[in-house]
Amino acid sequence: MPAHLILGGARSGKSRHAENLAVASGLPVTVIATAEALDDEMTARIRRHREDRPTGWRTVETPVALAAALAREAGDGRCVIVDCLTLWLSNLMAGAGKPASTDLPPALETERAALLEILPTLRGEVLLVANEVGLGLVPDTPLGRVFRDEAGRLNQMTAAACARVTFVAAGLPLTLKGSA
Repeated sequence: MPAHLILGGARSGKSRHAENLAVASGLPVTVIATAEALDDEMTARIRRHREDRPTGWRTVETPVALAAALAREAGDGRCVIVDCLTLWLSNLMAGAGKPASTDLPPALETERAALLEILPTLRGEVLLVANEVGLGLVPDTPLGRVFRDEAGRLNQMTAAACARVTFVAAGLPLTLKGSA
């Protein structure tokens, strides 16, 4: 079954929507988590996400090598949730070295190309969660603007490679591409 991209703003309900689709699939679920617990707040956030998921779901922490993780985890009779592409992009951009650098690291191009290449070949149910960051204010720093631009590019490229795309706002899903 082709991949499904689920977009939305912060706290829009996009992850919850992906989880509901995973439950409805009736398949064994693996969550590929891209977040890294780099501070106390993120550690608590990750813990809450884990506690909110149904028991029996596997979690695979994958901050960077997403295409490789999808190749291992996706397959017939399985459901995989990637939560989220935006944090994955942030992790890749952090590889640029200096925190204020706006130069894109080579790993970003390599990993993004690998993801886009593997998406159409994946089997099973694949649900990709991403933030839509381009609807708000223009960031006031060069790095923030580069991140916003790269997130928009990633979302466009991923949407083109997915059979289904859903936008979630206020917990309400809106089908943008494919059937509901």
